[in-house]
Amino acid sequence: MESYSYWHYLLLFTHLFVCLALAAYGIHRYSLVYLYYKYRRNSPRAKACFREKPFVTIQLPMFNEQYVAQRVIEAACHIKWPRDRLEIQVLDDSTDETVEIARSTCERMVAQGCPVTFIHRDNREGFKAGALANGLKSARGDFIVIFDADFIPPEDILDHLIDHFVDDKVGMVQARWEHINREQSLLTKTQAILLDGHFVIEHTARHRSGRFMSFNGTAGAWRRSCIDDAGGWQHDTLTEDLDLSYRAQMRGWKFIYLPDVVSPAELPPEMNAFKSQQHRWAKGGAQTCRKLLPAILRSRLPWRIKLEAFFHLTSCVSYFLIVILVVLLLPVLHLKLHIFSNNAALRAIFDISLVLIATCSASTFYVACQRELFRSWADSLKYLPFLMSLGVGVSLNNARAALEGFFGKAGEFVRTPKFGVAGREDKELARKAARHRLDPKRVQAWCELFIGLYLATCVAYCLMHKFWIGTFFICLFMIGYLYVAMLTLHGQFVTARAANQSDTSAADAALSGQPPRPSHSYSARAFAPVRTRE
Repeated sequence: MESYSYWHYLLLFTHLFVCLALAAYGIHRYSLVYLYYKYRRNSPRAKACFREKPFVTIQLPMFNEQYVAQRVIEAACHIKWPRDRLEIQVLDDSTDETVEIARSTCERMVAQGCPVTFIHRDNREGFKAGALANGLKSARGDFIVIFDADFIPPEDILDHLIDHFVDDKVGMVQARWEHINREQSLLTKTQAILLDGHFVIEHTARHRSGRFMSFNGTAGAWRRSCIDDAGGWQHDTLTEDLDLSYRAQMRGWKFIYLPDVVSPAELPPEMNAFKSQQHRWAKGGAQTCRKLLPAILRSRLPWRIKLEAFFHLTSCVSYFLIVILVVLLLPVLHLKLHIFSNNAALRAIFDISLVLIATCSASTFYVACQRELFRSWADSLKYLPFLMSLGVGVSLNNARAALEGFFGKAGEFVRTPKFGVAGREDKELARKAARHRLDPKRVQAWCELFIGLYLATCVAYCLMHKFWIGTFFICLFMIGYLYVAMLTLHGQFVTARAANQSDTSAADAALSGQPPRPSHSYSARAFAPVRTRE
């Protein structure tokens, strides 16, 4: 009889612990789906309307957003609200041509009677949180509405948001994001489904069941006194929106989420941009967890709020667990083959239980959100396998971010590049993406490629030993890592090539005495009113 060492049992124990921890997060997803269906008919209604329209400040923070700056400023100026009860602040920290684009657009809109103010900072102290706090110093509004540069706020959105503040306990009202480039590519389609799950299931379940929810940084309105009471915008985390949300709710403020009120926005169309966004969210979430979770757990809040806050703020840990699971996969498969060599039924039960734990909760979660949003929801089912692949594929990127957040490595707020992609050709998109140096993290991309090849070895091992159940899901993991790695490396190649072309163009222009021709253009866009479901 073959004997097993301490290290064999430690390996199996680690594998089992990781699976059980992931199972806990899977069960939490089931609980959110349950809460959603339990409370989904409890739609929030404004108690009354303001007799006189309150003064509203719209803030548009931006940093090097040359492709979308004009669009968001014009959209904000089309919002229907009494002009004597409205001000629009363009909070620009840019260091490129965005400054002149935003300034000239503001001057043009002021000439048309729009109450817009251009505020430019020469430094990025506090990043986005610092820009918002700086704008508040001169803001006159009782309510602060925020839109990021890639959003296109509908003209009647304030009519749907502001009346909820008649209840003086309401501190924040959040609208749902819609995606103008949902159908652009497999990457954007998958991102859209991921975000749909967050906005349709998570937000609705948390809000209507009395748990803490978060402001998403944009497409929402704040009561000015709520911001001040909670301590204002602080920039010790990369997710200042999540940080302020929890601080405000710990102070007793109520938040409202309106899934029927939507604001169109742009999804990152390129892998490096997507990973940059994911990195910021994961790292900022870990920083907020480290900052606030101990105080939440020590507070006198109900246990259900504490439990939900724990899973919400520690959700980035799941990426670290996935990386451990993937790295241990081949030795665990080999060990299981010998331990369960005489009991195929036990081996099948072991595999099936892990599959159910790891995948069914995600499938249930995202199928539920697509059913609520679309009549043709079944069409989205074909994206579920790739959705799981992408989630695993970015796990190394997000695990690294979470470790940086938990263990205190400070970081710059790296914005997600927006390219104004609605209606553009792929070549135009690639050219714009190439102009941005997205900090490609070349070593990480090669590590992702190596993990993808390692998982291919695991697939071959499963086929060799007839582990049919595990083969399919390990294939999904392999596809995810290879897809993320290849698109990342391709983006690096395009960036490097474009940089060389840009240097050559600049040199030629210098020799000829002619400045390089601008490479961007703008197109007019109609701004539709908010869509609501009956």
